[in-house]
Amino acid sequence: MTATTEVPGIVVTGVSGRMGQMLVRLVLENPETRLVGALVREGHDWVGRDVGEAMGGAPVGVIVSDDAVSVIAKAQAVIDFTTPNATVAYAELTAQARAVHVIGTTGLDQAQLDYLNAAARHAPIIRAGNMSLGVNLLVGLTRKVAAALGEDWDIEIVEAHHRHKVDAPSGTALMLGEAAAEGRGKALADLRVPGREGITGAREAGSIGFAAIRGGDVVGEHDVIFAGAGERVVLRHLATDRAIFARGAIRAAIWGQDKGPGEYDMDDVLGLN
Repeated sequence: MTATTEVPGIVVTGVSGRMGQMLVRLVLENPETRLVGALVREGHDWVGRDVGEAMGGAPVGVIVSDDAVSVIAKAQAVIDFTTPNATVAYAELTAQARAVHVIGTTGLDQAQLDYLNAAARHAPIIRAGNMSLGVNLLVGLTRKVAAALGEDWDIEIVEAHHRHKVDAPSGTALMLGEAAAEGRGKALADLRVPGREGITGAREAGSIGFAAIRGGDVVGEHDVIFAGAGERVVLRHLATDRAIFARGAIRAAIWGQDKGPGEYDMDDVLGLN
């Protein structure tokens, strides 16, 4: 891994997607980073093209590739907002390169998380369901409010995203649910109630409910509702520009350059732990 005095070389995965293109632009603009690789899935029609031209702009000197082995070997950090299966495959290669793996992918199951845990024994992995500063502050507030209020306060998490999002609830909503459960000294798996339908009966005390809205071009909205007798406390974060996630991921890639193997999150990056 490169020393902290050097500008780290960044590989961006999934560069043809909206987040991938945003990351490419911001990595190129940032004086603290340099773009050394651009990856897409095997056989994509961007393969062999300059990534700048493929994105509709001027050439930048980085050719899009589907050969993850050779591209990641050049990286000091890999920023990855793709799919669970792709992220697991990239994790092995990133660990072999001893590079920082910044993961914004959501929808990972437990087996995939276990695989990332194994990869983190060899290199730093920084993973968060949401990379924005505001959301991570919201997570901390949720944990504190849940700890301060008793189980007679019901907790509901409502999230909204654009019509193209494929997983629900969002990774951010799950982060918030985990924080609320931690505030009450319990595991989310023991308290979580997914979307309700039909005759559900009265809610169980202490449970944490989730609701997901999908439509239009909503970047991301999250409400944590604490509902008590005669009053409610609502914590809210609204994202209006997906660049906040890309900037957070780049900050994480820079922060991770002098860190040893292990699993980290944005609380670590932002010094909130």
